[in-house]
Amino acid sequence: MRYPQGGGLTAERQLFREELRLQAAERFARGEASSVIARDLRVSVRSVQRWRQAWQEGGPRALRSQGPASLPRLSGKQFTQLEAELAKGPAAHGWEDQRWTLSRVKTVIGRRFHMTYTVQGVRKLLVRNGWSCQVPARRAIERDDDAVAGWVKEVWPCAEGSRRPVEPGSCSRTRPVSP
Repeated sequence: MRYPQGGGLTAERQLFREELRLQAAERFARGEASSVIARDLRVSVRSVQRWRQAWQEGGPRALRSQGPASLPRLSGKQFTQLEAELAKGPAAHGWEDQRWTLSRVKTVIGRRFHMTYTVQGVRKLLVRNGWSCQVPARRAIERDDDAVAGWVKEVWPCAEGSRRPVEPGSCSRTRPVSP
């Protein structure tokens, strides 16, 4: 994953970028050209132009960091409660099998905390808090290997489609060999 908290910048990186913008603001006040500022600060000219426009509209305050893009809606205490609910297992929440899916976790959050999350929002929430996708260690007891083998032998070839016929031809698909 690119960023430690599952998206966005670290606090140090946000502070670093804010300092760059404020250095640029000082240079805007002196009347320096955008290309010179961009070269010295090692950023794109377009970024400096956006910063200059924000600075002209709102002054140096407009260049301050806005904080993280989004804060998690579940607090730390609520997430601890969610983990306790997930530890009970899906059967305790009314599902027949023992698989947690993102949509099921979304349903538990809705029932328990009366909050609506998207499936991707649930994924980001879980990843941000150190959870990851898991693959079962063993095959399901309900699995019928004979039925799977039959499906692979009979149904899959029909679903896969046929390949190009093997026959003499040309190396060019667009201009076949002329007679």
